Amino acid sequence: MRISSCTAAAFMLLLAQAVAVKAAEVKLLSAAAMEAVVSELGPQFERTTGHRLTVRFGVAGVLKRQIEAGETFDVTILTPPLIDDLFKQGKIATGTRTAIASAGLGVIVRAGAPRPGISSADAFKRALLNAQSIGVTKDTPSAAYFARLIDRLGIAEQMKPKTKLHEGSGATEQAVAAGDSELGFMIIAALLHFPGAELLGPLPPELQNYTVYTGGVGTSAKEPAAAKALINFLTSKSAVPVIKAKGMEPATP
Repeated sequence: MRISSCTAAAFMLLLAQAVAVKAAEVKLLSAAAMEAVVSELGPQFERTTGHRLTVRFGVAGVLKRQIEAGETFDVTILTPPLIDDLFKQGKIATGTRTAIASAGLGVIVRAGAPRPGISSADAFKRALLNAQSIGVTKDTPSAAYFARLIDRLGIAEQMKPKTKLHEGSGATEQAVAAGDSELGFMIIAALLHFPGAELLGPLPPELQNYTVYTGGVGTSAKEPAAAKALINFLTSKSAVPVIKAKGMEPATP
């Protein structure tokens, strides 16, 4: 049976409308450490599902305060304590809390600067004491751990005048590249490619700490089904190679 060109055109229009109805725009608020992962997996999610993804990356603590102040979102990726607190406030939907990936901590230096050894606890401690300054980004899990770590190493008082708290995503990398901070302490996966800043190395195993980045769907999400689809995509087997390539590890159930 032959189909007229008009009938075929009408059929294609109906098909396009059906696809448009199913497609959704998903708003994601994500900790900056996930930027490299989401920037690669996001377009794959869009091609696979037909949904559109709108993303804003930022400092985890800042994003949490914005959500508490009424910022709308479909999905957020933060650290477990922040997600859990938002859940208690009724801002994360029940049953949607999902661990996505974890990342370790490291130290960055200005390109061309001396590279002190940090492969052992003693060497790391010595590098901190010898540094003129060390930068950390405010309201991040790395800043919280740094405070605990220098206390554990018994050098909290010596480090107080040397520690510089930088504000905003990428601020520590910028400060190190500019020479405002001699060393930078941060999540390795969050290291953006600022000219002049490079990774010195990860923390020694005995001092290493891993941050788990966890997703949750907002209770007021406009597109809850598409939001859940995004979390499922980020935790699928196909996402594992990308997560590992970006210096993170897929979260285990």
